[in-house]
Amino acid sequence: MLQVTFEEIECKSALNRVRIPSMPGLRWTLNPYRACQHACVYCFARGNHEYLGYNSGSDFDRRVVVKTNVASVLRRELKRPGWRRESVTIGTACDPYQQAELKYGLTRAALQAFRDHANPCSLITKSAGITRDVALLRELSDVAECSVLFSIATLREDVWRHIEPETAKPKQRLEAMRKLADAGIRCGVMLAPIIPSLTDDKENLEAVMKAARDHGAAFVGDNVLYLKPGTKEWFMPFLRETYPHLLPRYERMYRGIYAPKRYSEEVHDTVQRLRARWDMSPERRTPAPEVGQLQFAV
Repeated sequence: MLQVTFEEIECKSALNRVRIPSMPGLRWTLNPYRACQHACVYCFARGNHEYLGYNSGSDFDRRVVVKTNVASVLRRELKRPGWRRESVTIGTACDPYQQAELKYGLTRAALQAFRDHANPCSLITKSAGITRDVALLRELSDVAECSVLFSIATLREDVWRHIEPETAKPKQRLEAMRKLADAGIRCGVMLAPIIPSLTDDKENLEAVMKAARDHGAAFVGDNVLYLKPGTKEWFMPFLRETYPHLLPRYERMYRGIYAPKRYSEEVHDTVQRLRARWDMSPERRTPAPEVGQLQFAV
C-alpha cells in the first residue's frame, strides 16, 4: 500500500471547460482530485502533476490534491443563470473513486449536486467502490442522463498486477458494473489503453468485449496507448524492468506521442469487428467521451 500525502486546497471553480475539435459533444469536466492513487503506469494525466511542481512518477501516485470545497463551488456554478445544464464528465485527470474518496467523499457530494439540479453527467472509473453510491446514481438517472464507464484494459491478472498495481481487479470492476446495470444505471466499458504486445491480441480484446456484454455494459469504447511527456518518462523504465523484451519495439513505435497510424487503425478495426459481433457498438447510444481523448482536461 502506498504511503500517500493529501494536499487539501480550495478551488475557485469546479467545472472545467474543454475544447477538443474532434469531440464537439465534450464541453465540461470535473475532477474532485488531482493525481491518483491507482498508480497506473500508463496514465496520460501524469504530466499534469508537473504543473504543480511535483514529478510525474511517484509524486503522481502519492501526492494527491484534494479540492475540499468542490461540491459547494459546483452547486454555485450549477445555479448560474447562464448555465444550460450541459453534460459534465467526472474523472478525466484522476479516478473519482480512487482511495481518497473513502476519506473525503467529494465525488459523492458532486453527484448529489448533479442530482439536485437534474444535470446530466458521466463517470470514468477503475474502482469497485462506486457500488456504495448505487442508490444515488439511480436517483440521478431518474432525473437526468447518467452513464458510468469502467476502464478495463485486460482480464489477465498477471498483466493487470504490473500496469495497474493499486486498482480493483478487473473481475471486481465487472461485478460492480453488473450491480449498477441491474439497478438501471447505464454502464459501458472503455477497453483502454490497448497496449502493444500486452493487451492488443484478439483473444484479450474479445475476452473483455464478451465480459462487458455479460456484465451489463451497453457499449464498449477503445483507445490505443499513447505516451505524452511525463508519462513516457515513467512508462519506458517500467517496460525496461518488467518487459525488457518489448523495449526495442516500443522505442521504434513511440518516437513521438502516438503509435503508428497503421497499427492504430488495425487495432481499431479489430475492435470494431468484435463490437459488431457482440452488439456493443457505441452508436447504440451516444456514450460518454473516451478516456484517451481527454488529455487536456485537468
